[in-house]
Amino acid sequence: MTWRGVIEQYRSRLDVDDGTHIVTLGEGNTPLLHSQRLSEKTGLEVYLKYEGTNPTGSFKDRGMTMAITKAAASGAEAVVCASTGNTSASAAAYAARAGMLCVVLIPSGNVASGKLAQALVHGAKVVEIKGNFDQAFEITRKLEGPYPVVVVNSTNPYRLEGQKTGAFEICDRLERAPDYHLIPVGNAGNITSYWRGYREYKADGLIGSLPQMFGFQAQGSAPIVLGYPVESPKTIATAIRIGRPASWEGANNAASESGGQICSVSDRSILEAYRLLAFEGVFAELASSAPVAGLLQLSAEGRLEKGKTAVCVLTGHGLKDPSWAISGAPRPELVEANIDTVARAFGF
Repeated sequence: MTWRGVIEQYRSRLDVDDGTHIVTLGEGNTPLLHSQRLSEKTGLEVYLKYEGTNPTGSFKDRGMTMAITKAAASGAEAVVCASTGNTSASAAAYAARAGMLCVVLIPSGNVASGKLAQALVHGAKVVEIKGNFDQAFEITRKLEGPYPVVVVNSTNPYRLEGQKTGAFEICDRLERAPDYHLIPVGNAGNITSYWRGYREYKADGLIGSLPQMFGFQAQGSAPIVLGYPVESPKTIATAIRIGRPASWEGANNAASESGGQICSVSDRSILEAYRLLAFEGVFAELASSAPVAGLLQLSAEGRLEKGKTAVCVLTGHGLKDPSWAISGAPRPELVEANIDTVARAFGF
């Protein structure tokens, strides 16, 4: 069967009428890769749900196809979002596909260049504010109503509906739910949506049990772990540098109802996981590496039962923010253009 995007694949589980024009870029159907190295390190069967292979390079496309489809169906001419990068890239691409204007608010100095480039090339109107993501998001929410725009951040209910399809794909591939589901937590919509997806499959008898949900924030940006907002969040993982998550309650519910937890991991452990994934042949952005760091942390603490199945969701592609890959690697050696010097440089 030809893959036509998550709405067509899971239409019966999504709020889309038969006559609705679907705005899609063929999102979804992302790889679920078995990780031999992580399995050996932890004693678990570890899989990587690589969402970086979505059309704009992140999991945001799953929700954005729904949000833009519904916005276009309502007659909206423009969509707006606050973003640390991935949301703006996705919103701009899908809005362009639908022939709509996309307006983006970004926090000054806190958006990776690769993500900003995507929003710009797709024709988004980008405004940079002197403040952080939470301030940009608050302004964005106030625009809907007085102005003719639809907000497509994770507070948009259709975003979460689209994102739950990631859980469906994992279960369809494994033919059951994993025992442990590990995921980065920034604005917290993704863990909320995956939990919704698992519960739907369980309610319909398509899976027999539910996974324990573990979400991971960076230590310098861990409001849910701390129990209060962080006014100036700090982490190298820009995609989860959020001090006041919009789906805070949903994330807490997913963790508590499943017997899991929202945890924090250090920037150093995120970097180590980032490099480990690279030696698996997987280039994921730093925020995506947080659940892998968390997996190793929980495993070392003896909190995960050996032999069980764990899925780590890698939310974005490494090309979104390649600066750490470049800065952490040696500069290429410059040699004369002849075979002998090239061979010596290679150590032959």
